[in-house]
Amino acid sequence: MDILEIKNITMNYQDINSEVTAIDNISLNVKQGEFIVVIGPSGCGKSTLLSIICGILKPSSGEIYIDGVKTTGITPKIGYMLQSDNLLEWRSIYKNILLGLEIQGRINEETIDYANKLLKTYGLYDFRNSYPSQLSGGMRQRAALIRTLVTNPEILLLDEAFSALDYQTRLSVTDDVYSIIKKENKTTVMVTHDIPEGISMADRVVVLSKRPAVIQSIHEIQFEDITDRTPLLCRKSPKFSSYFDTLWRELDMNETV
Repeated sequence: MDILEIKNITMNYQDINSEVTAIDNISLNVKQGEFIVVIGPSGCGKSTLLSIICGILKPSSGEIYIDGVKTTGITPKIGYMLQSDNLLEWRSIYKNILLGLEIQGRINEETIDYANKLLKTYGLYDFRNSYPSQLSGGMRQRAALIRTLVTNPEILLLDEAFSALDYQTRLSVTDDVYSIIKKENKTTVMVTHDIPEGISMADRVVVLSKRPAVIQSIHEIQFEDITDRTPLLCRKSPKFSSYFDTLWRELDMNETV
C-alpha cells in the first residue's frame, strides 16, 4: 500500500528579475515501511521537496497525499529530522525528548511510557538526566531521532541528518539509525549528498536532475547476499561498488551538462 503520494509537485519562486522553477512536476509513490533516499546536484531542490512534503512550504502546484488523504499543511503524521540535532542545551535529554509531545499537548501516561520504552530500547535511558553537551555526537543524534519518534509519526523525513558528524561517527550512527527506523517500521524519505550513505540505507534511490529538478531515474537497491541488512554490511557487498559507479556517473553527468 502507498502511504505517501507526491503528485505533480512544482515549486516556483520569485528571483530578483524573474520567476524561477525549482522543482518541475515531480511525482513519486512511497510504500509503507519503505526507505527512500533522494540525491541530486547541490541546489537542485532536495530540501525544498522535503519542506513541501511536511507542509512547511506550499507548492505552486501539485498535491501531497498521506494514507490516500490530501494534506494541506503541517501534520503530526510526519516527523522531520534536520541536519542539526537542535537539542536544547538547557534541557535534559529526557526533557528534550518530550518537547514535541509538549508542543502537541500530548503529555500523558501512555506517551511518557512510550518515551521511556524508546530510551531503554535504544540505550539512552541511563543518560536521560544528562544534558546534550555531555553526550557524544552519535548519542545526540540518537536522542534527536527518539524525540522525533516519540510523537509516533507515520513518515520520517531526514534532511542531511548525519552530515554534521565526523566520518567514523557517521558510519556508526547510520547503522544505529537504520536499525531503529526498521525496528519501528517507519516509512522514511532521506535527502543526502553522500552517495555511499544513500546506497547503504535505501530501498530505492531517487536521482533528481539539476534545477529545475525532475526525477531523472529511480534505482532499486537490493543486497541479496546479505541476510540481516545493515548499512555497514552493505558497504562490504560486491554489489555496492556497482551501484556507486552508476549513481556517480549520473550525478557527474548532471553537474557537467
